[in-house]
Amino acid sequence: MKKNQLVTLGKHIDILSGCAFPSSGFNRNNGVPLIRIRDILSGKTETYYEGSYDLKYLIKKGDLLVGMDGDFNREYWKGTDALLNQRVCKITPNPETLDKNFLYHFLQKELDKIHATTDVVTVKHLSVKKIQDIKIRLPSLKEQKRIATILDKADAIRQKREQAIKLADDFLRAKFLEMFGTPANNIHRFPKGTIRDLVDSVNYGTSAKASIDSGEYPILRMGNITYQGRWDFTDLKYLDLSVKEKDKYLVKEGDLLFNRTNSKELVGKTAVYEEDRPMAFAGYLIRVRPNSIGNNYYISGYLNSIHGKITLMNMCKSIVGMANINAQELQNIEILIPPKHLQDEYEIIYKKIKKGLSIYDKSAMQLQLLASNLSNKYFM
Repeated sequence: MKKNQLVTLGKHIDILSGCAFPSSGFNRNNGVPLIRIRDILSGKTETYYEGSYDLKYLIKKGDLLVGMDGDFNREYWKGTDALLNQRVCKITPNPETLDKNFLYHFLQKELDKIHATTDVVTVKHLSVKKIQDIKIRLPSLKEQKRIATILDKADAIRQKREQAIKLADDFLRAKFLEMFGTPANNIHRFPKGTIRDLVDSVNYGTSAKASIDSGEYPILRMGNITYQGRWDFTDLKYLDLSVKEKDKYLVKEGDLLFNRTNSKELVGKTAVYEEDRPMAFAGYLIRVRPNSIGNNYYISGYLNSIHGKITLMNMCKSIVGMANINAQELQNIEILIPPKHLQDEYEIIYKKIKKGLSIYDKSAMQLQLLASNLSNKYFM
């Protein structure tokens, strides 16, 4: 076989389809654990099978599994020895031509392509033949292992970063609660007011049409704010602004952006803009600038707290479809008015925690760029 030749995957793998074990043997305590589609990603099962079975269906930790219905997920089995149920398959690569980890990283993108083009009546179904017919470009085994190692490292750093972000978010929520409490308990007996008492200006973004590849300024849209109150700049569009529009539609460092229109679960996503480059903001967002007794990190901290999220949800609980919280409703939200120096102290803590997360960013970006280049070269 020539290096980097495009070949049919079925020639380099064996596929074992799961067995249709009789459901009469299913239980929650006795027998052998049973892997069903819903168990693939979690790596654990609560279903057991008590009855006879062929040993070929016994899955070991590290076996590569694919769900044949629903989302077509692939994952290494992370649990104890378990039986392979119907509509789950095990894929075993030929070790002389195909590295297992290389296949692991390659496979999900191809399964997603099949999923996108598969018709659905009640649930999407994947056939063994569809997997066998996938085309794959195979470099040498040595090169496959090198690529897989890089992609493994990129995944590991991404997972560590996600864990660190979750720990940071949990810490900040706990710290916010300790410093300020909530309007419901007001453990520190702060004066009560509304967000209106803490802000100087509140403005809607531009409704102008943006472009994927042309325009002076990136424009922030509702998808750029995460539910946890962070930023995702991976999907930006661009537009031009007149001199008159710049003051009205540009955000600067320290501005708070509030997502005013979304599903009732996501409406109210809030984050403080921390970049030193100006960006525009779209009409589904509200820009908030604080007054002399307010701090946007404090306001954002409240709106991203559990109590704040519940408050936002309750404002939209009777809504069917897209929910909206306008600028007046945002300003009317009840909030505690702690001393400014305490709000500023929370900002310092927030920035210190975020700076600690930056140790992952540079290495993650470098590895992700290399991983992306390798994926584009071999996993098309």
